[in-house]
Amino acid sequence: MEENKREVVLSIQNLDVIFKQKKQSFKAVDNASFDIYKGETFSLVGESGSGKTTIGRAIVRINPCSNGAIYYKGKKISGKLSRKDDREVVRKIQMIFQDPAASLNERATIEYIISEGLYNFHLYKDEKDRMQKVENIIKEVGLLPEHLTRYPHEFSGGQRQRVGLARSIVMEPEFIIADEPISALDVSIRAQVLNLLKKFQKERGLSYLFIAHDLSIVRFISDRIAVIHKGKIVEIAETEELFNYPLHPYTKSLMSAIPIPDPILEKQKKLYVYDPSMHDYSVDKPKMVDLGNGHFIFGNDAEIEKYKAVRFAK
Repeated sequence: MEENKREVVLSIQNLDVIFKQKKQSFKAVDNASFDIYKGETFSLVGESGSGKTTIGRAIVRINPCSNGAIYYKGKKISGKLSRKDDREVVRKIQMIFQDPAASLNERATIEYIISEGLYNFHLYKDEKDRMQKVENIIKEVGLLPEHLTRYPHEFSGGQRQRVGLARSIVMEPEFIIADEPISALDVSIRAQVLNLLKKFQKERGLSYLFIAHDLSIVRFISDRIAVIHKGKIVEIAETEELFNYPLHPYTKSLMSAIPIPDPILEKQKKLYVYDPSMHDYSVDKPKMVDLGNGHFIFGNDAEIEKYKAVRFAK
């Protein structure tokens, strides 16, 4: 429990993920730390290749941690686990993948895809109970029971993503990692999927790690946002705090790229381009600092003073 009495459901502490190939190595995640509270949507934002998905995959134990630790409800889930603990993690933490086509088995019917977790963990009393659960969840995500006998290639992208959502929710998880769940969908379908995520969160008290690169969508769904650049988390704040006071230059560059619906204003706006070489960390080393209001920022002492002056300017 934190001082503010909110329960920390997932805690990432000094996480490194390094990929090695022969003699070469690449650090995809560099000393990342953050907590996610029960019932909140915590978003991880950054451009492609910044390490967002790598963190999500490390939580569900697809990517091994090279350093640091991941805790779920106070229990360490990174590294070796007993079979019982491993099964518990698999059931309680589910992931919705970015590509709805690649993440579904093309040779399986929708009924089997949704039932697979139920079979593996035997989360049903009898066949009638299993079928009831599958039919209920398929209706909840806006599909029909007759869709259960079909195969993934017979569905649109939006429908496939709903199947992916149903597959996760039927396991009755407590924590869901949504890895860019709407980036492959039409704009008209995106709102429907986001509303479904919000509905399930409200009804089931779910906590989400929402991975995205589109800040306008993140603003709609998030409670707090972490901005990640080349594996390093550079800023963490509550949603409106971050949008009202974007302090780190990289955060500002992401904000400047948000499209404006008005074509005249869109033409006139200036894009802010982030240049990492603007930071001089040769002597004055950077660290993550809490400025107050739950606003954390990565910088050295000189930069932190500037950020404070901007944030608390009268």
